[in-house]
Amino acid sequence: MTPDQRPASVLTIAGSDSGGGAGIQADLKTFAAHRVHGLSALAALTAQHTRAVTAVEVPPTAFLRAQIDACFDDFRVEAVKLGMLANAAVIHAVADALESYRPARVVLDPVMVATSGAKLLADDALDALRTRLLPLASVVTPNIPEAELLLGHPVADAAAAESALAEFIDDLDARAVLLKGGHLDRDELVIDRYRDGDRIARYSHPRLDLDAHGTGCTLASAIAARLALGHALPEACELAADYVHRALRGGYRPGRGAVLVLDHFGAAEAA
Repeated sequence: MTPDQRPASVLTIAGSDSGGGAGIQADLKTFAAHRVHGLSALAALTAQHTRAVTAVEVPPTAFLRAQIDACFDDFRVEAVKLGMLANAAVIHAVADALESYRPARVVLDPVMVATSGAKLLADDALDALRTRLLPLASVVTPNIPEAELLLGHPVADAAAAESALAEFIDDLDARAVLLKGGHLDRDELVIDRYRDGDRIARYSHPRLDLDAHGTGCTLASAIAARLALGHALPEACELAADYVHRALRGGYRPGRGAVLVLDHFGAAEAA
């Protein structure tokens, strides 16, 4: 690529992680590892490290919209990744922007609770997420606790997870869903379950006995990057799950907490 050619850009609209392991920091590392240009609009600021989230600050929605407008005004945005959107006002502002710009590919990671257990989504935001963002998303990537909140009932086992896929498509009008299986049980395999209107797929990886930080952010960002590079959605989800598994295997502990931070560039080199 010459300096005059504009590369594919991927925009993350999410929260910042001062500890560098999750949120926008993980998103930008993932984009760089996939050789796409990363853009960011900060929807929340967090004070956090490998042990806890200690404070959350939400910028004014007008400033968030200004960031999004600046990105679409100057860059070839091929995909958008949505992460931590802390309250209903932020969700409505993001939905308004997406309805204005109509990006072709939107990956929604419905961030609700941090690895540390800190709540990252206000109570009034859940309905806004369901009604405003789900219809705009190319794919939604909940873990089991997030799926339970969105669906309004427990997802306790593999059979319930299979039913949940159909509920996302039929009841919540999601275009596609990738239900992450890490929280489901302690079997030897982690199974991420995918469904859209035409296809059902399973992506399996050996379970690693690790406590990691930023896996959900990284998975959604890797999907967005793969979509921006031209991969079909089921393939993008499979390749992204592979990437996260490799990044977990190379994970490291930069802080005093027990949680791992993913090795993004080692995962890219090992592909």
